[in-house]
Amino acid sequence: MIESWRWYGEFDSISLGDVAQTGARGIVTALHGIPYGEVWPQDAIAARKRQIVDAGFNWVVVESLPVHERIKKGEGDLTTFFANYRQSMANLAAEGVTTICYNFMPLLDWTRTDLAAPVDGGATCLRFDAVRMAAFEIYMLGRRAAEDDYSHAVLAKAAAWFQAATEDDRAGLLSAIMAGLPGAFDRYDIAGLKTALAGYDGIDRDALRSNYKRFLDEVVPTAEDLGLRLCVHPDDPPRDILGLPRIVSDGADLDWVLKAHESPANGITLCSGSLGANPANDVPAIAAQVADRIHFAHLRNVRKDPDGSFEESDHLEGDTDMVALIRVLLTEQARRRDAGRADHAIPFRPDHGHHMLSDLTRDLIPGYPLIGRLRGLAELRGVIKALAHD
Repeated sequence: MIESWRWYGEFDSISLGDVAQTGARGIVTALHGIPYGEVWPQDAIAARKRQIVDAGFNWVVVESLPVHERIKKGEGDLTTFFANYRQSMANLAAEGVTTICYNFMPLLDWTRTDLAAPVDGGATCLRFDAVRMAAFEIYMLGRRAAEDDYSHAVLAKAAAWFQAATEDDRAGLLSAIMAGLPGAFDRYDIAGLKTALAGYDGIDRDALRSNYKRFLDEVVPTAEDLGLRLCVHPDDPPRDILGLPRIVSDGADLDWVLKAHESPANGITLCSGSLGANPANDVPAIAAQVADRIHFAHLRNVRKDPDGSFEESDHLEGDTDMVALIRVLLTEQARRRDAGRADHAIPFRPDHGHHMLSDLTRDLIPGYPLIGRLRGLAELRGVIKALAHD
């Protein structure tokens, strides 16, 4: 497997020199400064690749080439947006960058309510707290329909939290929820978020699936022609949120995605944390189900609470059996090698991580510390080495 590291380029206070000391040799990045929907120029891609190669790395995965919100909504004439996406794909292929991770989550990417929840020993982690999310939806957004999405116990605690919360508490909650858009240009206040959510009025699960199928129809043939592999990232969290449908949340959803285009170019980013946040998901079993179309893996772990809350755990200590999951990936990698595929190795990266030690005082992207991910990578490396030895 290819040890990789997500790097945010000019937005990242972690340098490529720092990354070199982790032992990872693949870089996962994007042109985060380009607004969604615009073409990624080939010269900009070439410059980023040169920066990565000169530092001793390979650019192994693009994460992400964003899908514009108008495509997700199926809104208006999308000819230019689809053409721009295909041109960006062509420009990446021309520079030899051939794996593209993307997501089809409406409006927000990963969503958390706490960016620095305390962990035993003094570290902090990302957390999705059902009580705070309910308080945000019902009392800050005024989305009364959200009451149907939470238990009576959570609703009671949400009302109590909101009544006791200060303006700073509420502002901090909004900021945390908006933090799942690193490198994006849209950051919403409450009024702006209400307006953005209104743009999805009438778009249910079936409508969003239809819009997703249209996107795949527009880009998968181009990916086939260019020798690219697209890999969708699962929803995070894997549940409807803010009244928005989520359609890449479990094994059945992934099966639908893969059947929408029976092509090696149409694949999956296997994110163990995103899928693992759904109590009904058996992540190793899902990985085995879609193994031949896994083009990229995010390896992290979460610990779930009965009320629907979850938080990032140590990579080997959460609810997902990480050893069993890695065994599935190694088995698939061996199958590809035995079939004669030159590109049999699966790139993976340690996803998220606890903020600990000196990272606690650094200005870092939430969830993407240096030391916490280094610890995760070291643990995952040990599991991979042990399983490969067996």
